[in-house]
Parts: sequence; structure tokens; C-alpha cells
Amino acid sequence: MKRPESIVIASQNAHKIIEFEDAFKPTGITIKSLKHFENVPTIAETGTTFEENATLKATGIMNFTHQAVIADDSGLVVKALNGQPGVHSARYAGDHDDDANNDKLLKEMQNKTDRTAYFESVLVYLTPEGDKVVANGRIDGEILRERRGNNDFGYDPLFYVPSQQRTLAEMSTHDKNLISHRGNAIRNLIRKLLGLWDS
Repeated sequence: MKRPESIVIASQNAHKIIEFEDAFKPTGITIKSLKHFENVPTIAETGTTFEENATLKATGIMNFTHQAVIADDSGLVVKALNGQPGVHSARYAGDHDDDANNDKLLKEMQNKTDRTAYFESVLVYLTPEGDKVVANGRIDGEILRERRGNNDFGYDPLFYVPSQQRTLAEMSTHDKNLISHRGNAIRNLIRKLLGLWDS
């Protein structure tokens, strides 16, 4: 499998791009974001699983850029809510924001005793040559009854990690990346790619 000189990350999220840049630094591969391109098409995420959505995104952006692409889809899976919000994590409370999503989660979890949950991230690497590599990562935790922490993004203030004895929002970005679902998925993907690329 051919090793690319650069990889496009199918995202404009600055936090995500930095996370990929840091992880890929030792490989010497240049990481590009969608900000490097004009008139980027909006890809409808109509899949029913994280992998389906990541594949849709990767395919759409790869067809647009004609370069190697990594796309991700991730979300929060809560056992007591039958796996919700899942693929709907970003739009759980409709087209609102993190606060509204967290409020809805707190409301839905009000009378639940089982508060176990996990974040899952699925990455899809796709090339114009037809190579496809999938990697995932997850982090287990539980849903609190109130928000904790200021480094908040998404559901982080409600997601308590027992092994760390704090929420994701109470961790520095660096510490969070070391254990996060996306961090784990990125490390798994790089391990797979290094084993597959021609040396």
C-alpha cells in the first residue's frame, strides 16, 4: 500500500486537526484540513453507525480532493438509553448546541440508576487507489447528575472517567487526548497504517 505525502482530515475543527497533527508528526506525513480547500461539499451523514457515517464523509471528501483522506464519526453511547444519543450525539437536542444536548441528556437520565456509558470514535482512511483502513477507539465512563469542569466540549462535563477520578472537562486537552476515544482511534489507525504502507 502506497504511503501518501499528505493526508486530508475531513474536518474544519481546529482541535481535531491539532490532535491529528501531533499524532502523525513522527510519520513525517503532512496533515491538511478542509480549510485548505474552497467550496467543500457538505456531506450528508445519513448512516446508522459511526463507521457508515465516517465512510460517507471519507468517500465524499476523497472524491472532491482526489487525495488520501481520514474521516471520523464519534459519539456518546449510554446503556440506560439503549445506546442513545449514538450517531445523533451532535444533534441530540435538534439543531442546538452542547448546552442543549447536555440538558437533554440530564433530563433523560434523571431516574436512571445505571449510568454507564462510553464514547466511541471510528476513523476511516481512504485513498484514490481504493485503499480503505478502519480503526476505532473508545473510553468508558459514567454520566454524572451535574456538569463538572471548564475545559468543556460536547458531553465532556457530564462524562466521568473512574480511572482518572474526574470528568473529561476537568482534564487538560493534552491529558484528555492521551486517553480519549479519538486519541485511541488515531493511535490504532497509525499502527495499522505503518504495518500496511510500503517502507
